[in-house]
Amino acid sequence: MRKIALISEHASPLALIGSTDSGGQNVYVAQIARQLARLGYLVDIFTRRDSEFQEQVVDWVPGVRVIHVPAGPAHFVPKEAMLPFMEQFGRFVIRFARRQKLPYDLMHANFFMSGMVARQVRKSLGIPFVMTFHALGRVRRLNQKEADAFPDIRFAIEERLMQEADRIIAECPQDQADMEQLYGAPTERIDIVPCGFDPDEFWPVTLDARQQLGLGQDEFILLQLGRMVPRKGVDNVIRALAILKHQYQVRARLLVVGGNAEQPDPIATPELGRLMALAQTLDVEDAVTFTGQRRREQLRYYYSAANVFVTTPWYEPFGITPVEAMACGTPVVGTAVGGIKTTVVDGETGCLVPPNDPEALAEKLVWLQRHPHIAQRMGWAGMRRAYQHFTWRNVATHIAAVYESVLEPATAYVMQPLAASGEVSLRS
Repeated sequence: MRKIALISEHASPLALIGSTDSGGQNVYVAQIARQLARLGYLVDIFTRRDSEFQEQVVDWVPGVRVIHVPAGPAHFVPKEAMLPFMEQFGRFVIRFARRQKLPYDLMHANFFMSGMVARQVRKSLGIPFVMTFHALGRVRRLNQKEADAFPDIRFAIEERLMQEADRIIAECPQDQADMEQLYGAPTERIDIVPCGFDPDEFWPVTLDARQQLGLGQDEFILLQLGRMVPRKGVDNVIRALAILKHQYQVRARLLVVGGNAEQPDPIATPELGRLMALAQTLDVEDAVTFTGQRRREQLRYYYSAANVFVTTPWYEPFGITPVEAMACGTPVVGTAVGGIKTTVVDGETGCLVPPNDPEALAEKLVWLQRHPHIAQRMGWAGMRRAYQHFTWRNVATHIAAVYESVLEPATAYVMQPLAASGEVSLRS
């Protein structure tokens, strides 16, 4: 029986999704751990303790424990400010690992700071590590410029990790290309394994989704869902909504789901305050509904109620929410960046638009509003694509193959492309 240490310094599987630092990485770590346990692995997830009320060891689901690591103060710290605590984090993991009756076979580090911890542990205990970056500092800096609050030393740390990790998992072809071109990462040690969705969480709610949410049956509803931070480009969706209203005379409703609190509080989530002000300035405040944070089990109702899911980040290493929307049978309009270029097939499961281009976004939305039957067919095609290529069960199987290629390189089985694994059963 293999035992895996998943390291995820700022993204806990127990955190509520949608707040400033809780998004796709939290979902990734949670789902990979669950699915690895179903494959027979034992998994410990190491994440930073951010509350004095957290137990150090939490038996989460069968085969998976969450280890809260005392590193820095026991309260929320933005991930941009966590770097000084990583050596302390690593020392704790080393001590914890030495006390285990069953040793760890391999570490899977998530984000560059977790990679620092894994490197520190390997130096002390000799445990190999696999690396998923989830975001790259140099790409982030190119897109966010002065808004990027990480120190420049991140670039050198990432470059060193790419040379020293036993294997690197890229989440899409663009992610691999960025590693190779911007960091000189060794191609022969990179595996592409995408993110996914859980069929037990997401399926089309065909009958009562709008009724559950108090939405009109005849409204043209756009949905934006995820972390409320500037790089997600929600302001472009609001600008496109204004173009729909003033230029095309199309009435639409935009649902914005996410934030640091259950109620849409601009103090708790400053980005919401900026977006609310923008909606008022553009005279569309009555057409935008900010819901605040919602629980995972509620999200399928929002995806299913929408005519179109809209995701317009400047930069997105993968983007899990488009796949979740596709699994619910909703067409996606997204920016042609990162993983969205891989998951959304332009003209088949939705549409791709340039980043920071609300006019182009509005044009696609108007077209879908005027061609509802084609939009519906795109939603069905997206659902088929999600189930065929992007279930977490499928993803974890391929990640397990990466682990085995490190642990038993001479006997590890050859991975088949995800496109060849026909997991097509659909929820009714």
